[in-house]
Amino acid sequence: MLKKIPTAQVSLGMYLHGLEGSWLSHPFWKTKFVLTDPADVKALLASGVPFCWIDASKGLDVGQSASDPAPAPAPEPEPEPVPQAPALVKSTPTLSLDRQPATMGEEIERAAQVVNKSKQAVMSLFNEARLGKAVDAEQCLPLVEEVASSVVRNPSALISLARLKTKDDYTYMHSVAVCALMVSLARQLGLDEATTREAGLAGLLHDVGKMAMPLDVLNKPGALTDAEFAIMRGHPTRGYEMLKDGSAVPPSALDVALHHHEKMDGTGYPAKLAGEQITLMSRMGAVCDVYDAITSNRPYKNAWDPAASLARMAQWNGHFDPLVFQAFVKCVGIYPVGTLVKLQSGRLAVVLDQNTTALTAPRVRVFYSTKSQMPIPTQILDLSAAGAGDRIVGREDPAAWGFQRLDELWQKAAT
Repeated sequence: MLKKIPTAQVSLGMYLHGLEGSWLSHPFWKTKFVLTDPADVKALLASGVPFCWIDASKGLDVGQSASDPAPAPAPEPEPEPVPQAPALVKSTPTLSLDRQPATMGEEIERAAQVVNKSKQAVMSLFNEARLGKAVDAEQCLPLVEEVASSVVRNPSALISLARLKTKDDYTYMHSVAVCALMVSLARQLGLDEATTREAGLAGLLHDVGKMAMPLDVLNKPGALTDAEFAIMRGHPTRGYEMLKDGSAVPPSALDVALHHHEKMDGTGYPAKLAGEQITLMSRMGAVCDVYDAITSNRPYKNAWDPAASLARMAQWNGHFDPLVFQAFVKCVGIYPVGTLVKLQSGRLAVVLDQNTTALTAPRVRVFYSTKSQMPIPTQILDLSAAGAGDRIVGREDPAAWGFQRLDELWQKAAT
């Protein structure tokens, strides 16, 4: 049985079904769980959330204590909240939001579900924005939570899958990828959960201004003319204006929409901000936006190799905040998932997953011998393991070897 109670009445043992008020003040990534940790109750009481929804059929009711008999299961299906219930309760994600660490092989299937669901949600959101409908940030919460939960379980899975866009769905999937990258980078920088959540939302909405751009320019298959590029340079300002007119959009998301193309040396746009004039969130957005853009197939340009992209970005002096960029490299790895590497043994391998304690020694799938110039039986090798007997000596260009289906090798269950 659902019941709306003042937050002050919340106690251990209650089944939390939903929270009322602005979701940016919510202390949890998920909202449907039993309160078993006193720290969670303390965080909820301090959050400023005025009311909570509890399910007395799944946990304790008001006035009950943990020593009381457990409530009998409800005989009828769970009722819907009353009309006054917040949007968050109505739109709680259907996918699992557990945050237990998972291997690449364990997470890849769940991440694929999140990617597919996210693509459809962003397409709907952006198409409504193109039609002039105001953006409701609270309605983006379930999507941000699902992306973030996948990133927490295994950062590489969803980020790598989101990179595999087609030229037709680039605009939508780019937003999903930047959302995931922003969450991962925020966690690497040690930001608190509320700020991490805002970072994900900012990444999701950073390019909404492109919905105000002419379709023939946005989707042009060739290089843009100077006049067309000048039009596209207007998308940060248009995005800011669109979000400013929206509902519950936090200042951080407005800032990233407006300033994710600024550069540390002041040569970016639209305001030519430099150094500390650019907020941390926008400096994060600049790195995440560029990385996903250059590692993805776009209407006018084919993708660069992930590891080569990081190497090139590192050489762009004055573009990125060095400390933010260093943290970003730790997120995706020196050799990101999907990178083709050459081993000391002369074998070629594709990177499957990162070893967070040994960035130069990821898990790889060996599949080709440069000595025999022939494919060899595939083998999964953890280069950080004692006795691995091999190491990376460099990265290779898949195009130079004629490998057209390299992505299939890392998308297989890496267990």
